[in-house]
Amino acid sequence: MATVSPQDSGPGPSDDADQPWTYTLRLPNDPRAARIARVTLRAVLSGHGMTELTETAELLTSEMVTNALRHSDGPAQLRLRHLCESRLRVSIWDTNPLIPAPFDTPPGRLDRFTALAEAAAKVDDTNGRGLLIVRLCADNWGGYPLADDVFGISGKLLWFELAPHRSAFDIAA
Repeated sequence: MATVSPQDSGPGPSDDADQPWTYTLRLPNDPRAARIARVTLRAVLSGHGMTELTETAELLTSEMVTNALRHSDGPAQLRLRHLCESRLRVSIWDTNPLIPAPFDTPPGRLDRFTALAEAAAKVDDTNGRGLLIVRLCADNWGGYPLADDVFGISGKLLWFELAPHRSAFDIAA
């Protein structure tokens, strides 16, 4: 099931970059789910003119969906949300309540440096680096538990945010 909820600005031209939107996709615990999530993400970002974020968003979404389905028995849910200033938030819900470290605490100012050191130490590892990639590539990330009494679901929600990166010239101008 997919839920689409872009806000209607009424008749007349609109600037999609300023309009909030949210897309939700329910994913079964199936090996094809990560590919379906990537295809959906690519279509949404293309449709909203946010193609600059596509490659990184696809990589991180694939890692998070794969982790969600690998470490839970139930389905997962992908939520794509446009935030202010062309920021994208991607959230993944799954049925496993355990939030993996370090997503159980907010990122610190030195987290990217710590993540780089961890990546250097795991250079020969063949698995277990998905969330490390998220920490290295996302502008912000986090997670929180979902209790049984909230909307009738339990588990956890992990998320990351991406923003278009402006050049030094754009920032100075």
